[in-house]
Amino acid sequence: MSKNSEAAKRAARPQVNKRAARPQADKRAARPRDAATLVLLRQIRGKTTVLMGLRHGKHKFMPDQWVFPGGRVDRADGYAHAATELPAHVAKHLAATSSAHRARALALAAVRETFEETGLILGRKLDAPHRGASATASATWAPFYEAGYAPLLDGLEYVYRAVTPPVRPIRFNARFFLADGANLHGKLQGDGELLDLGWVPIPKAIELPTPPIQQIVLEALPDMVDETGKIKRTRRVPVRIMRHGQRRIEYE
Repeated sequence: MSKNSEAAKRAARPQVNKRAARPQADKRAARPRDAATLVLLRQIRGKTTVLMGLRHGKHKFMPDQWVFPGGRVDRADGYAHAATELPAHVAKHLAATSSAHRARALALAAVRETFEETGLILGRKLDAPHRGASATASATWAPFYEAGYAPLLDGLEYVYRAVTPPVRPIRFNARFFLADGANLHGKLQGDGELLDLGWVPIPKAIELPTPPIQQIVLEALPDMVDETGKIKRTRRVPVRIMRHGQRRIEYE
């Protein structure tokens, strides 16, 4: 066969753009960012209620959904002064997927975000050595200390973790903490992040439009408290995660 014939055959072959032919699956999933949520329970007229608020419809993430207060971990969270530290068993559960420093930051982020979004403080009055904490605190934490309190961590239970599936453009590795709302200080007033803040009986909260993971946590709440509404100690922490394209429940 002549060289001219070979050249003609090659020219007739369809040209493939190798870059364009790469499957969409080659795109790397967004890395999940650490986030923390605080689920607050309170007994009102013999009923266990949970604090929830409605996210504004203009939010890109979970618009028009009823949620617990919470948000992303800030770098300053790991260095904030606290009045008490995490219970040993909570720190141990968190250590399955984070350092001791990061575990503490997650818990503090949950307390801080709750304060910012609801005006409620899970804390203890600042003692004499720390009354000037706001002067040296980060801008993130200064308002909390200016209110006259240091965060309490010893009443937190770590009850759930959920990782947003890789197909989502915004992803979080979210830890859910549970605490008794009777230990709160301050007046319920939001910063605009959450609307219609209030204490909702759990059966009613389950019926509200909520993100799937928060629906799961809501449905699990009755088993997390005893007959008097006291929070039970967590033995195993469920983790909702996607592996190899399948949603799974693991434990830590």
